[in-house]
Amino acid sequence: MEFKLPDLGEGITEGEVLKWMVKEGDQVEEDQPLVEVMTDKVNVQIPSPRSGRVSKIMAKEGDMAKVGQTIIVIDEGGAGSIALAPPTPVVPAPTAEVPQPAMVQPQPQVTPGMVIATPATRRLARELNVDIAVLSGTGPQGRVTDDDVRRASGQRVEAVAVSPVAQAPSTPVEAPETTVQAPPTTPRPPPSSYPGREEIVPLRGLRKIIAERMVKSQSTAAQVTHVDEVDVTELVMLREALKVTAERRGVHLTYLPFIVKSLVPALREFPYLNSSLDEQSGNIVLKKYYNIGIATDTEQGLVVPVVRDVDTKDIFELALEIDRLSEKARKGTLTLDEVRGSTFTITNVGAIGGLFATPIINYPEVAILGLHKIAKRPVVREGRVEVRDSTYLSLTFDHRVADGAYAARFTTRIIETLQDTRKLLAAVL
Repeated sequence: MEFKLPDLGEGITEGEVLKWMVKEGDQVEEDQPLVEVMTDKVNVQIPSPRSGRVSKIMAKEGDMAKVGQTIIVIDEGGAGSIALAPPTPVVPAPTAEVPQPAMVQPQPQVTPGMVIATPATRRLARELNVDIAVLSGTGPQGRVTDDDVRRASGQRVEAVAVSPVAQAPSTPVEAPETTVQAPPTTPRPPPSSYPGREEIVPLRGLRKIIAERMVKSQSTAAQVTHVDEVDVTELVMLREALKVTAERRGVHLTYLPFIVKSLVPALREFPYLNSSLDEQSGNIVLKKYYNIGIATDTEQGLVVPVVRDVDTKDIFELALEIDRLSEKARKGTLTLDEVRGSTFTITNVGAIGGLFATPIINYPEVAILGLHKIAKRPVVREGRVEVRDSTYLSLTFDHRVADGAYAARFTTRIIETLQDTRKLLAAVL
């Protein structure tokens, strides 16, 4: 039985195969974990839909698999029903001149217009923005190889389908700049001045997903960052006063729940910062619920679990929820429901240090708030210099949806709540 990568919901179309928990020849039981797959949302363990013996693993660790793509073959006939080959990659490296396994690539049925290429080559084509469907393959039976894709990526779009024969004409051609004058087929970095003292680390897994998200966010939204200073002396005193109550409830009370609660009145007053822009319909979607993403630093990279309906929870409930989600994020056990549906995100680097930063919006949201180190600083109050606790807030927002003055007023509203004990108490309890 061929087992295909299932639809994981939330618009997810592909996932990276992180880790196989079985190997070819293993006997598996129904619902036994087979593979761990990383999507752009969360890691997912996929169980076996049937009992049987693993006949063939069709996707290597590190491969990107599409929803609906066969990733494993399970023989339900039991032991000894088929002859098993030793574990091997799905297909040989593109340069290896060896026959392809019949179950992976049935060579005789090549029809006009069919593109024969390995999953790795197809992924390379996507990364280099090459239309693999128009390439003429130079591999066995016309297979498109990695070299074919790299060669095409160095040429103009009009020349990507030129075959190797056509690249060496016996007579001059009219457009030498797109054929004869093509740049080198494989761009190579300059030789290292320190051979043997550099380490090559593949960009994959969560790091690759973060990279793709950041580029998408930066290339989509018109991002601007507004920075302001806030006197948090009253906040520091209130947290100290509530720590005893929190400890009785088994709660570790940080400043973060107070900041989360202070967002609610500000987001209600300035709803365009609690929205998303639907580019296809041209509509701004204002959200009347408040699900706050908490950017969390883990060993694997940045993860954003979501605290839902923060307007309905007090600071003790929020503290417990933030701790629970942060711990799951560090362990890599968050579920899909725990990382989707945020309407606004907070990133807190105060414990690490730094004055302020310019955070990148968590696409497709409209704004993100950066929290920074609380420190004692001299402040002028009523003509006198006093030492007060203060910090900086960095609000990055999408200028397509909100103007600078709107964003500045929103930040001022947060500051007013944090600096006034009565407003702060009304917001957090």
